Formats: sequence, structure tokens, C-alpha cells
Amino acid sequence: MTSSNDGPFQTKTQIVALLDSLGRRPVHRFGQNFLIDRNLMQRLVDSAEITRHDCILEVGPGTGSLTGLLLERAGRVVSVEIDTHLADHLDRTFADQPQFQLVRGDCLQDKSTLAPALVDAVTKSCSELGAGAVKLVANLPYDAATPLVIDLLLSDLPVTRLCFTVQSEVADRFLAAPSTRDYGPVGILVQALTTARRTARCPPQAFWPAPKVHSTMLQLDVNTARPASLAHPGKFAALVRAMFQHRRKTLINNARTLENADRVIDAIGQLGIDANVRPENLSVAEWIQLWEQVRA
Repeated sequence: MTSSNDGPFQTKTQIVALLDSLGRRPVHRFGQNFLIDRNLMQRLVDSAEITRHDCILEVGPGTGSLTGLLLERAGRVVSVEIDTHLADHLDRTFADQPQFQLVRGDCLQDKSTLAPALVDAVTKSCSELGAGAVKLVANLPYDAATPLVIDLLLSDLPVTRLCFTVQSEVADRFLAAPSTRDYGPVGILVQALTTARRTARCPPQAFWPAPKVHSTMLQLDVNTARPASLAHPGKFAALVRAMFQHRRKTLINNARTLENADRVIDAIGQLGIDANVRPENLSVAEWIQLWEQVRA
């Protein structure tokens, strides 16, 4: 693999030359904005605290700059690439790396389902390592970011940490506080299931081609001490999403549309929650309490 004096990291010049040699240009529909800031890429890798016991999931490896850095530290790296030309390049580049596994195709089967090939590859890699730690480390394609993160958190994969770059508007939704415009099901799920923090702000010039928006680097640590009611959080997620289906309606009016309306309305009353507030006015803790009361 062509590399700089900084190891596997690729500069903009090197990425442009590599794509030229492949007869390729960045593909907008695949969200190909390559991270070219060495310090930010190093921060992304460092934030994951990777060991040889870890299986790393990388979505959108592109030309393999981040992939090379991950392989220096991880026990296994599962990279998912939708671009067939870049997938061929990655196959050639890392052919001599036994800890590297390439999954060709989309990371998602649909917006609410991880691609089976991704799940199988990660599961197999964990089994080979004899360890259960899975970490997402990626410069995520914008369109896939939100469903991928949520689907990983709701999956049975033993994910412990997610470190990634994402459009700042999406990061704001992940971190939003109650009673704000950005607060909704995505933020509630992320904050209920993880401890989330912003680790860096990434200007457009940190990428090539430079996107028209700013990006943010996030770190999500999965809460190992979360309540037993969230051990399998799919039904919690379903309740929250259903209650936000009509965002401008009150809790009581949203609850009335549900199949288990009486149970939800009764739970709201037992908890002493004002039924006439809107869904975005409830804190994450109150959403968890409501779920626990509904499922009791």
C-alpha cells in the first residue's frame, strides 16, 4: 500500500493519485468524502483505545487510509465497502493481512436492519478472537450514519464503543437535550443506551472532496450497567418511536393511537407525568421509567 512517512495515512495528493490510477473519482451517492486530516484521523483511532482483543467494524473504508491504521492495532478489522472498484483495491492492498476481512456491499439491508453479511463477518471475527468486544471506528457515509448507529445499538452484536465522524446536524440529534428542536427518538435511544460525547469538530477542509457541511467526531460508550429493561431494547425503541409519530401532539393524544393505549395511558398517570406535554418534553430518564412501567 502506498503510504506516507506517517505510516498508512494517505494525503489528499496520494488519494487523488490512487483514484486516478483506478480511473475513478469520488462517488457522491456513496458519500465518499475522504478524511485527509492526519491529526483528526489519529484522534479517531486513539479514541477507540484499540487492543489486539478487539474486532473493529469499519464502514466506508474507501481507499484504506484509516483501515491501515486500524490493522496496526486491532485483532480483526471488518471493513464494509459498497464501491466495487474500491473494494477490489482494498482486497489487493490488504491481501497479506490475515486479520483483515472485507464485506462487499451496503452495511444495511434496509433502514432498520443490518446487512446479514456484516453481522456474519463480525460474529465470525469475534469467535476467532475468542473475545466479545466489537468497536465501530469509521468515517461514516452521511446517509448511512443514523440507521447504522441505531441498528448496531439495537442489535445482538457485542458492541462496546462507537467512534465515528458524522454530519454535525446528525451529531446534534444524538446529543440533544429535552425540549429542544433536535431532541427525538434518535437522541433518546443513543442517550439511553450509551454515554455519548463529542471528541472533535471537523471542518469541511478536513475532507476531500470538501462537503458543504461541517462534521463532528463522536464517541459512544455502550452502558454496561443499563437497566434490565433495556437489555433487549427493541421494544423500548418501538414505544419511543410510536410516541413521536405525531410530534406536535401531546403524550395523551399520541398514546391513544397505540394498540396498548390503555396500558400506556395508565403508566403515564401512575408516574405522575403531565399527559398534556409533548413527547420532546420528557427526559431520557422519564422515557425509561415510562417503558418500565408499561412493561411491568
